[in-house]
Amino acid sequence: MKQPEMNPITEDDIANFLVNTPDFFERHAELLAAVKLTSPHGQRAVSLQERQAEMLRDKIRVLELRLMDMMRHGTENEVLLDRQQHWVKNLLMTTNARDLPHVIADGIAHEFMVPQVAIKVWGVAEAFQIEPFAADVSASVKSFAAGLTHPYVGLNNGVDAVRWLADPQAAQSLALIPLRAAKSQDPAHATDEREVVGLLVLASPDPQRYHEGMGTAFLERLGDLASAALSHLR
Repeated sequence: MKQPEMNPITEDDIANFLVNTPDFFERHAELLAAVKLTSPHGQRAVSLQERQAEMLRDKIRVLELRLMDMMRHGTENEVLLDRQQHWVKNLLMTTNARDLPHVIADGIAHEFMVPQVAIKVWGVAEAFQIEPFAADVSASVKSFAAGLTHPYVGLNNGVDAVRWLADPQAAQSLALIPLRAAKSQDPAHATDEREVVGLLVLASPDPQRYHEGMGTAFLERLGDLASAALSHLR
């Protein structure tokens, strides 16, 4: 009589057996010491317990690195918030409206260590139209700024606003932040529908300081705060 063919035992079968038989090593405790595995830290053989200990140490090291990253980011965020608070405080203490553009630009350069900052505002009240911050704004710049729904970050693309900087040739990367009219009291009036009334230019000689793909949430907050302060010019 022909014997039925037996399917060979596979690694999956062994793994499933061990998973579903948790007391196996309790009944065969000597195997734990006998099983030898290759250490990831060299070619030497180690026991199963030692290999498990190494895996646990590796996991602990990964968790420690993540914790250090979280602590570092938390410290950096705290410093950033402190600098932003100091900048806003200076804006609130500025009693002369015509000084606001200078305080905004100078504060950003100092507090956030930006090598070059320039600002222009248009549509201001007649009393401020002779000020340098309201002059020399081309129609192309106004059109470009009006088309920004979010700050532009990236390489110097030759936009006309770069001319406002003290050293345009040194500007390798830019952050261009649109400044908008005071927010409407109508909650249905979307932020990006507010009229653009200015442009803030941040520039760096480092081509990676402002790069395409970086987050712009903080820059948007700066723009919104600056826009609120500049409402006194209208």
